[in-house]
Amino acid sequence: MATTTTESGGTSGSKDYKKPTAAALKGAIQLGIGYAVGNLTSKPDRDVLMQDFYMVESVFLPSEGSNMTPAHHFPDFRLKTYAPLAFRYFRELFGIKADDYLYSICNEPLIELSNPGASSSWFYLTSDDEFIIKTVQHKEAEFLQKLLPGYYMNLNQNPRTLLPKFYGLYCIQCAGVNIRLVVMNNVLPRALKMHYKYDLKGSTYKRHASRKERAKSSPTFKDLDFQEMLEGLHFDGDTYSALMKTLQRDCRVLESFKIMDYSLLLGVHVLDKSLERGARGDSKRLNSQRVLYSTALESIQGEGDGKVAEPVADDDTMGGIPAKHKDEKLLIFLGIIDILQSYRLIKKMEHSWKALVHDGDTVSVHRPGFYADRFLNFMGGTVFKKIHPLRGASSKRKRSSIHAMRSASQEVLSPQKEEKDERKAQSMECLDRPLSSSKHPDLVTLPKSIKQAVSFSSSALQTIKKDLEEHLENSASCMTVALDDTVPFPPTQGSPDSVHDVYL
Repeated sequence: MATTTTESGGTSGSKDYKKPTAAALKGAIQLGIGYAVGNLTSKPDRDVLMQDFYMVESVFLPSEGSNMTPAHHFPDFRLKTYAPLAFRYFRELFGIKADDYLYSICNEPLIELSNPGASSSWFYLTSDDEFIIKTVQHKEAEFLQKLLPGYYMNLNQNPRTLLPKFYGLYCIQCAGVNIRLVVMNNVLPRALKMHYKYDLKGSTYKRHASRKERAKSSPTFKDLDFQEMLEGLHFDGDTYSALMKTLQRDCRVLESFKIMDYSLLLGVHVLDKSLERGARGDSKRLNSQRVLYSTALESIQGEGDGKVAEPVADDDTMGGIPAKHKDEKLLIFLGIIDILQSYRLIKKMEHSWKALVHDGDTVSVHRPGFYADRFLNFMGGTVFKKIHPLRGASSKRKRSSIHAMRSASQEVLSPQKEEKDERKAQSMECLDRPLSSSKHPDLVTLPKSIKQAVSFSSSALQTIKKDLEEHLENSASCMTVALDDTVPFPPTQGSPDSVHDVYL
């Protein structure tokens, strides 16, 4: 488990205090959140203002109780609630009612989860599989609070996102330590067994699961393990496009906030391998609330128009995205996690140090723009792949289409060839016919010099006709000249120029 951060400048660093036990901490979390949300119901609904993002409410809950707080069996503690009105808006945006929220968190004991990552956070899961409660460090909680105005704007524009959905930020001061908590959506439902789990960053430097992690019953693997074990997850064209479009949009939002070192948490359920369900939570989730846009399939579909299909009571997919790996049918669950790491000075120094001993482009810590591009390239090229149409069917279609085009071309060329042969035959006939034949003539204008010669004398006209005939016999082309014998001589004043017909 993680060590908790202690705020400086107070008496919380005294060694006389004992850290709360796990049971006491879980009880304080449920009691504190129950009190904060219940107290918020008395406040009227209104628009979220800028100062609401930076508001902090504090209340002391002694074990013996007070006029405003109930008695309890845990050590005295103080509860701080950050931006209560803003987070109430976020919960309402995702269709979470206050009664359902309290029932999920406070009705049954929280389930403690193991942490596969390098962070020292504690994770708690609600019994209905809806919410994750994670402990965060002081810098992360501070960064999230600064992030809230931009987060608010992004969710208004696009509630369908693979980014974490934050429902509350709290701090419990107990036994001299400050334990900061954030309530989020649960990415991997326990109701379905995850046969494979991956924490992917798109980097290759030391991205192997440790021996200790591999020894677990349900280990979480990393980037290099994915490349060695799987050959990519295949989706149909529409699903692949929707998934990559959502990832691109989310990465650009994180880049604008100068966020890096985030991961894609990926869960793979093999449908053909096992039909077993999780030990708990099967019927509870189906009968409980369904948070809007919380499943993987809902997060990548649509454009945030608010139209979501009603949950089906016998739906066994739990909102997973259908995929394939070779001949196996899969359900994919995924979400972007660990987004509270900004590219601060300490991260810049970490990248510089690692770049000295290894390739700087392969380490996980990098500037936000490069990190986003590398992340998307890895997801879109190595992890997720598009199913292409079968090549055999495509080639068959091409062959048939080529054959059809060839047949059509022959049909078009045949009449053209016949027409050409007919014209040739007609031209050959023209050689044997007398010059006066005018069958199928082509009308052209006689040259001007011939017009002048014809207009001078009828005897000259006969001479020209004889010369033309001799010329035609010597030429390669077939040309027949037919001239009317009754040509006006001489042309009258004002009449149009004489036009004589030459037939080819």
